[in-house]
Amino acid sequence: MLDSTAFVARELSLPERDVAATLALLDEGATVPFIARYRKERTGGLDEVQIRAIEERSAYLRALDERRATVLAAIDEQGALTLELRRAIEACTSKAALEDLYAPYKKKRRTRATVARERGLGPLAERILAQPRGGDPAREASAFVKGEVESVADAIAGAKDIVAEVVADDPRARGAVRQTFLERGRVASSAARGKKNERSKFEQYYEFAERVDRIPSHRVLAIFRGEAEGFLRWSIDVDDAQLVERLASLVRVDRRSPFGGLLAEAVEDAYRRLLTPSLTSDVRGTLKERADAAAIEVFADNLRDLLLAAPLGELPVLGVDPGIRTGCKCAALDATGRFVAHETLFPDRREAEAAASLARLVRRVGARAVAVGNGTAGRETEAFARRALKDAALDDVMVVSVNESGASIYSASDLAREEFPELDLTVRGAISIGRRLQDPLAELVKLDPKSIGVGQYQHDVDQRALAKKLDEVVESCVNRVGVSLNLASASLLAHVAGVGEGLAKKIVAHRDANGRFSRRADLKKVKGLGPKAFEQCAGFLRIPDGAHPLDASAVHPERYELVERMAKDLGVPLASLVGRPELVRRVEIERYVDDEVGLPTLRDIVAELEKPGRDPRARFDPPRFRDDVRELADLQPGMMLEGVVTNVTHFGAFVDVGVHQDGLVHVSQLAERFVEDPRAVVKVGDRVQVRVLEVDAARRRISLSRKPA
Repeated sequence: MLDSTAFVARELSLPERDVAATLALLDEGATVPFIARYRKERTGGLDEVQIRAIEERSAYLRALDERRATVLAAIDEQGALTLELRRAIEACTSKAALEDLYAPYKKKRRTRATVARERGLGPLAERILAQPRGGDPAREASAFVKGEVESVADAIAGAKDIVAEVVADDPRARGAVRQTFLERGRVASSAARGKKNERSKFEQYYEFAERVDRIPSHRVLAIFRGEAEGFLRWSIDVDDAQLVERLASLVRVDRRSPFGGLLAEAVEDAYRRLLTPSLTSDVRGTLKERADAAAIEVFADNLRDLLLAAPLGELPVLGVDPGIRTGCKCAALDATGRFVAHETLFPDRREAEAAASLARLVRRVGARAVAVGNGTAGRETEAFARRALKDAALDDVMVVSVNESGASIYSASDLAREEFPELDLTVRGAISIGRRLQDPLAELVKLDPKSIGVGQYQHDVDQRALAKKLDEVVESCVNRVGVSLNLASASLLAHVAGVGEGLAKKIVAHRDANGRFSRRADLKKVKGLGPKAFEQCAGFLRIPDGAHPLDASAVHPERYELVERMAKDLGVPLASLVGRPELVRRVEIERYVDDEVGLPTLRDIVAELEKPGRDPRARFDPPRFRDDVRELADLQPGMMLEGVVTNVTHFGAFVDVGVHQDGLVHVSQLAERFVEDPRAVVKVGDRVQVRVLEVDAARRRISLSRKPA
């Protein structure tokens, strides 16, 4: 049987010892963030990406082993399991190779070959496969003319059907055809019947062809969608004659044998009637899997950048959900994001009254910023807010445009109703917009990541794989930043390593019933939170101004005693060591290496002691849109604008320039030198300078460039 640990180690180019240790930790119930942060000595310092790759490949191989066992049992039950076949099956490292070996032994629905065998034509098929140098096929076939076999031609045709099925079931033949389709095939699409002259977003694919091994994921997904919506039909084209010739050489057609011609005909039939439909479907599936994986990776990268966007921090904010007919819903929040008050303003009808109300709300909570959703009337509302603040001598309060994607989904959710049962949907939306400015991560985790809109073809990809990947990204970001135990919502706590939804609700319930946690150790009093969960989550939960000096840091409680020793050896109280770089640098970490703690962990500890609870996110810097550019009609080719990257795909980056419609910087316009992957140049949340190339008002399309004019 395949040694999965050794195989994964070779495949990922990692030491086998580190892979084995990682798998052991995962089997013990350790989470990926915990392993990456607090078990570096055991894994050789593997990072989260490497650990997740080990986890993923190991899961694939476990599933492969389960299928392998099923296949072996099924073939053995038929009495057909030879030692050679067993060894071949046990050596398989992919599901495709395993299924190719199993193909001849699968129970099939009634086929032409099945009928031919029932009519007793098996021996004649064996003669064709054997290709003797002597004999007369017609004369030998005449011996089988009886019953339902009415003629020599019938006998030969039936025997060729059997041979074709044997060839189609041959793992070598299946592998050769699949490989050729994947390496030399071309995806060829055309307009569906009646659609050739119809305008659509799929027009570029009405006459299109590209090699299978080169076509990028977004084009594959576009073609699949075009097919699903009835605009396209497509195929995978190869050189059929060349491939048939390759199959003929694989089965060693002997042209000197009187039976060679029949075998060649059966090979061609196997290719066109049996292999091509089956393997075209396989290759379509492979193309879709590859495209899905690439698209999911793009979505994951964008989501990670969005979640790790710079927070304004713990400052009071006024959140504004813009509106014209129904008014602007304003929600005042204190520094912790607690809702204080709300009011509806109508700046387009009663600007003076609205301005006075806005200033009053800002003063009530001491707001340091006004967060305005970037939807309809967003730019007009920003301009109004700036005027109101200036007139009220509140010039030091910033006005910030906030991406409101998904805010309406949150405001109508069960979670929002539970949090603010007495408030209107739009007020909840204003609260969400304000909190997004204070801490994007804490607020965005309340949403299904798919509703945030930072992917490509997100509804076309494998939804289970997408959800799994996005959950991993959220978990990674939450634990990388850390969570304030006394401020975090259940939604945020649920993503902390080792917690989950159920425990998160119990933590919040305990906090509501007993007051703030004063130390991390108090977590053990939460019903249902056992030693394993505490081990996994404690290091990622922070208690600023807690009873223990290290509770505000990322130092794990299991290492408190070690840090106390460091402080004692320096002759200072523990509290004096935390946050004092000049003292921390005097720690000789080599003195504290032992069988459990090595230099990687010790370096992490002293780095944390220098800057306890440090936030890895960048400092907040608000975007600055031009005041004279608010609508699509305001744009002119050649304009230079500042914008914010809202989405990155394989074909370019979308940029918000403040006109309610994102513009596209095509990959060819991202940098002076062409880049294959836009993510190497920009990421979601980046502030960029762009030049307007073209504005298509009819289709609401904006073409932008980052290249100099």
